[in-house]
Amino acid sequence: MKIAVVAPSCTLKPEAAQRVQAIVEGRGDCELAIHPQCFLSDGHFAGADSDRLAALREVMADASIDAVWFARGGYGSNRIAQAAVVDLPAAARTKTYIGYSDAGFLLAGMHKAGLNVAWGPMPQDVLREGGEAAVQRALDWLVHRDPSALEPVLERPAMAFNLTVLSNLLGTPLEPDFTGVDLLIEDLSEQLYRIDRTMFHVAASTNVRRVARLRLGRVHDILENDPEFALGESGIVEDWCARSGIRFGGAADIGHDARNKVVPFTGENR
Repeated sequence: MKIAVVAPSCTLKPEAAQRVQAIVEGRGDCELAIHPQCFLSDGHFAGADSDRLAALREVMADASIDAVWFARGGYGSNRIAQAAVVDLPAAARTKTYIGYSDAGFLLAGMHKAGLNVAWGPMPQDVLREGGEAAVQRALDWLVHRDPSALEPVLERPAMAFNLTVLSNLLGTPLEPDFTGVDLLIEDLSEQLYRIDRTMFHVAASTNVRRVARLRLGRVHDILENDPEFALGESGIVEDWCARSGIRFGGAADIGHDARNKVVPFTGENR
């Protein structure tokens, strides 16, 4: 299997690239092609929008590539996501696309366009504590569809998103159909009042209200709130689900950490 790495958002750190390449070489069951665009820098981004889009479209059209692995999160994939799924080449439909966090904009748009996508660890995660296990987990699923890499309570087709990303893609052309799916969410570095405000928007969506259930992953690095907010993150999500007639499905094993599990949007391996 040949896996291409592109950076639709921020620059991939060279140390991460080297460590992931060493992991792949040690496995011997796949080949990694890290696109040079991953190391470009244009302010916040891994190259200008045109650079990031061109690299993504290049690997999408390459028939020798079996999977496209988004390098890292950050911010920026929304700026190219709509253009990425226009006039898709035939080869684009033969691949799996995997990432999380900001890559959720691409996962949503690509899934809506009929491509095979999955939420899961990315190369930059190798720099986290325990990050090698996260990278191995993503590769185990990409190469072998190893069920042990999956979020363990996937009983029906599911989708996973960072909560802030999900809120921002609602009402845009990237928004997929959530009817009947398990919708898994997580978040990072927000005050609790912002999580509450974001859930107000998400739970008000008619489309989101069609989910089978909504499940909450880990919410990391909650920022200080003054005055202290009345509810914790689980209480906030449960409250808005109850207000909106959405079934709350409990905890999900996803988040911005090395324990992050794979969630295929296609429903395979359930």
